[in-house]
Amino acid sequence: MRALDVEVVEAARRWHAAGHDLWWCTVLSTFGSAPREPGALLVARADGRHVGSLSGGCVEEDFLARLDGGAFRAPAQIAVYGDGADALGGERVRLPCDGRLEVLIEHWPADATHLEVARELDAYAEALRVGQPRARRLALGDGRSRWAAAEATGPRVERDEETVRIRVGPAARLLIAGISPVAQYCVQFARALGFEVVVCDPRPEAWDGFEAGDARCLRELPSEFLRREGAHRATAVVALTHDPRLDDLTMLEAVRGEAFYIGVMGSKRTSEKRAERLRRTGGLDEQALGRIRMPIGLDLGSKTPAEIALATLADVVRVMRGR
Repeated sequence: MRALDVEVVEAARRWHAAGHDLWWCTVLSTFGSAPREPGALLVARADGRHVGSLSGGCVEEDFLARLDGGAFRAPAQIAVYGDGADALGGERVRLPCDGRLEVLIEHWPADATHLEVARELDAYAEALRVGQPRARRLALGDGRSRWAAAEATGPRVERDEETVRIRVGPAARLLIAGISPVAQYCVQFARALGFEVVVCDPRPEAWDGFEAGDARCLRELPSEFLRREGAHRATAVVALTHDPRLDDLTMLEAVRGEAFYIGVMGSKRTSEKRAERLRRTGGLDEQALGRIRMPIGLDLGSKTPAEIALATLADVVRVMRGR
């Protein structure tokens, strides 16, 4: 999640400025039941202080013990935990169901070029803050890296024998346009998946009994939110009310931004009527209409609000992963 990524970067900045050696760790790949996804970050100091996460705790414990014993001094190396002959063993490490976790470990010594490390952390902070994702390409031989623009979707990590490419960007955001029973389940699923969740609905009565957890809740039209804050490339916009006044305005504004997913709930017949309205009164051309998924979600034969929400979030994740 973005909040944790930002904490990792900010801790690294403080510790680097204070003159500490840093170990910058990135999950490269997972197999089986490994608990963290590619791109997850952890930064550690020689004294064992660390911020971030690679697993549920067992990998961190072993990593810090090996670090204390003098391991991981190369500029860049890959450590493997879990299943496989190349994995680091030890009683501390237990990944369930033959899981496997590959971690890139970079050593940034305190006496390294100060500006070089600072620039690296500045690049991470910038990629996490703005809407344009960036790709970091690292040479495994000498640990040198370079940054370039990247697409918002697709694999977060790619690698070959000599290089690793890591896509860094803001957390995936789900804008839920309008409260409904389906929206309630979308909030729950999206939070569990690590999305930043924003819920917009101007109707006071819609909020009665709505459970949003730590989602950002705004009593305004979703279209107003989009006009004010926009939709960066890691944003999904889903309209879930069956109210054309709310849903149509959301679609008209969403297609002006860079959201990677735009969808609106409704039957095929309702979707055909909505497309005609958006074409006739909203002035949308076929390219803009083609960005809107109508009906929303994967075709799972969903009937209940929970099933529709499941189909919606599954489709969002599918597109986000570049599938």
